[in-house]
Amino acid sequence: MRFDCKDDIIQLTPEWKGERFPNGRPRVPDAVLNRLRKVTFEEAWGPLWGQGYKYQWECDFKLVHPDAKLVGRAVTAVMVPMRPDLHKTLLDYGHQSENRRGFFNQWVIDQLAEDDVVVVDLFDKIAQGTYVGGNLSTAIATRTKRGGAVIWGGIRDLEQVVKIKETQTFYRGVDPTGIGDVTMTGMNVPCRIGKAICMPGDVVLGTISGVIFIPPQLAEAVATQAEKSHVRDIFGFIRLAEKTYTTAQIDTAWTLPMWQDFIAWFNNDPQAKPYQHLTWDKELEKAQTTAANNTQVRL
Repeated sequence: MRFDCKDDIIQLTPEWKGERFPNGRPRVPDAVLNRLRKVTFEEAWGPLWGQGYKYQWECDFKLVHPDAKLVGRAVTAVMVPMRPDLHKTLLDYGHQSENRRGFFNQWVIDQLAEDDVVVVDLFDKIAQGTYVGGNLSTAIATRTKRGGAVIWGGIRDLEQVVKIKETQTFYRGVDPTGIGDVTMTGMNVPCRIGKAICMPGDVVLGTISGVIFIPPQLAEAVATQAEKSHVRDIFGFIRLAEKTYTTAQIDTAWTLPMWQDFIAWFNNDPQAKPYQHLTWDKELEKAQTTAANNTQVRL
């Protein structure tokens, strides 16, 4: 076996047709990441559920900065309880055959790039399951700039980690012990995080609600659908506050006059400006067809 194997990563992500990192990991464009920074957990959840991706999120986390959002590209690691023969074999292999230094967690962090997120299955181990502390969290911040970590396990040095404002960390618990009695069996392989699955190159979206892993080939479509939901919500909140529409009208299929009202608002209101790259031709056409069919029925 090899850690971070390019051939394996490409084999496991055939639906991604865009740019890749040198190790084969999908590289979703920065522009798509920036768009996803504006959307909510639920707005990103909807498109994935609609596409049949029902195990892409986990909500049972603690997070270092409750008011900060995490968006980046996944670098995955899978850890298992230590078995001495396996542990020695894999540690020696990494040191001798792949010229890696330090312990398994350091191998992963040493290869991070800008906007990466470390995603680690540490089988919910807290004591001696502390994947990062103050030093490694500083290294993550230095390498990823705006990235961070999602750890199905523990962290240590929380008082130090909370002072690192550049990055976000999701974790299960805190313990003073260092990492131990664990072995890494895979780097940039499919990774289970609670009820969710994450693949190398997935876009990680972490909010106060939880973490979503967006397949790279769906990231742009998810961004578009999420943005559409987001800007429609802005309009809906305004019209509800004005008592123009009822909640039932806002929450069900919009009528043609509502769509026309929305389009006029969308084209002119400053709050809609960040989303004016979106188009609404299909939605408007559907509303027009529905209105025409309803007219024929009445006739």
